[in-house]
Order: sequence, then structure tokens, then C-alpha cells
Amino acid sequence: MKLNVKSETSRLREVVLGLPTFNGPTPKLSETFDAKSYESVLRGIYPTEKDITAEMNAFEAVLLKYGVKVYRPSLVKNCNQVFSRDVGFVIDDKIIVSNIIPDRQEEIDAYDAIYSQIHYKQIYNLPEAVHVEGGDVVLYNGIIFLGQYSFPDYSQVKTARTNRLALDYLSMLFPEKTIIPLNLRKDDKNPREGILHLDCTFMPVGHDKCIIYKKGFLNPRDADHLVEMFGKDNVFEITEEEMYWMNSNIFSISEDVVVIEEHFDRLHDHLKNVWGMTVETVPYREISKMGGLLRCSTLPLRRD
Repeated sequence: MKLNVKSETSRLREVVLGLPTFNGPTPKLSETFDAKSYESVLRGIYPTEKDITAEMNAFEAVLLKYGVKVYRPSLVKNCNQVFSRDVGFVIDDKIIVSNIIPDRQEEIDAYDAIYSQIHYKQIYNLPEAVHVEGGDVVLYNGIIFLGQYSFPDYSQVKTARTNRLALDYLSMLFPEKTIIPLNLRKDDKNPREGILHLDCTFMPVGHDKCIIYKKGFLNPRDADHLVEMFGKDNVFEITEEEMYWMNSNIFSISEDVVVIEEHFDRLHDHLKNVWGMTVETVPYREISKMGGLLRCSTLPLRRD
């Protein structure tokens, strides 16, 4: 298998899409890993397997429509395998296997059949102390934007997934790239106050544009720097309500084609009528109740 991912938006050829079936019973509050799942369990609205399956099938249909080769992990019963982005990520021709929280180790094991098709020298298993998940890694023009939480209480914060050591490790692995760390606001129980991953508050789209929720960053200067980097006219700023529904967690098939959730009306209008993009919409609101959306469900393996 040939790996190649250098950006979030170049033409997609091969991708891993998570699995919606046999994901086990609704978790207890103490078993949730993110604020959106916590809220869904607390309110009794955690999604059913039937709804999750219908939504992921709709997403897969769009990927296949554009000729994308779709891989799926092996099935692990009673395990939530929807969010393949957490399990690993590709930068250039290397795949980095995430050090996800211990309770989810079964998810990584389900990728053995896919990893067996990749040369072993291209697979990188992180040192135990290095924590990083794919949702915190965003690629753009030779830059790695890295969402992180680099504070002493890191180990006590469930929604802190990428630590300071990840910056050092990725700098060593990709010395030619510029890595920009961005500390994210965290909250384990209130999804309107915390950001699980960087792609829940920032995402490049098209050739030179991006979607951003400025209050998702602990340091306001980080958000200002991103706006300055892309240019004000190339930035679509989302509201708190739109962040809550994960409007930045879209998925690009190419610089001209983007997949978004069907309820994202304001974003849809802007992408289509202002930026001139082809917008594919799919239902994904039920899956959003588990703390992730379209980008979270994918692990791109090869883009042009």
C-alpha cells in the first residue's frame, strides 16, 4: 500500500472509514471519554446502532461516488469503532499509531489487516510517554498544526489527548516541516466549553481557506494568528452553537469537493455560493452525539 497525505484537501484516493455495528451498549456516565458523549448519556439521547449505521452508510456512499477506495477495520464486538481518526494518522508516507487511552486498545488491534499491507518501516508506534490522536493533527502547506494541552493537570483531564511530548516527537520525525502547537480549551462535561480535538475548532478547506471557532483556543493570539495566516476573507468563523454541532469537523474529498453534515445551512451556503465549492451533505447528527463527526470517522491513507 502506498501512503501519501500532505494536506487535508488534496484529492482523496484511499481512506479507512470506521465501523458502526456491534458497538456495545450505551456507556455509563463514568465510561464516557468526552463531553458530548457525557451530555448524551446524561440526557438519554445517546445514538442507536441503527441510526449510526444509516449515517455511516450515507457517508460511505459519497466516498464511493467519487471513486475513493474505502477500507474498514476488523470487527470487534462491543467496541465503538466509529472514530478511526483517533487510532492513527498519516503524514507524508508514514503512518503513526496513536497512543489512545488504554480502554480503547482493542480499536488499534482491529487495524492489523490494514497495517499488514504497509511496509513495516513506514509504521511508527509512539513511545509510551508520547500522546497524540489524529484529530489533533491538521496538515496544511508543509505545516503541522498540533492541538495539545500542555499543562500539569493533563493526566486528570479526560479530553486532553495530545501532550507536549508529541510536539518533540513529530519535530524529530518531520524536521523539514513547521509545527505550530495550539493549546485547546478543555472541559470533560460541558461540550460548549471544551474542545476535544483541534479539528473540532479549526479546519482548512479548499485551496487556501479555513473554518475556525476562535474561542476554542486557550490563547486568543493563536486564533488571531490563524486568521492572519489565511486572510480574513478566507476564514469562515463559526458560532458557539455551530461549534457544538461540529461545523468545523467536515471532510474534504478534494480542494473543490467537501462533505458536511446536512444541517450545516450557513456553512453550506458559504462554501457553495461564496467559495464556489461542490458541497455533498450527509446526515450525521446522531453520530455527533458521541463527540465526533465526519473527519473523526476517517483515516486518509492516500491523497494526490
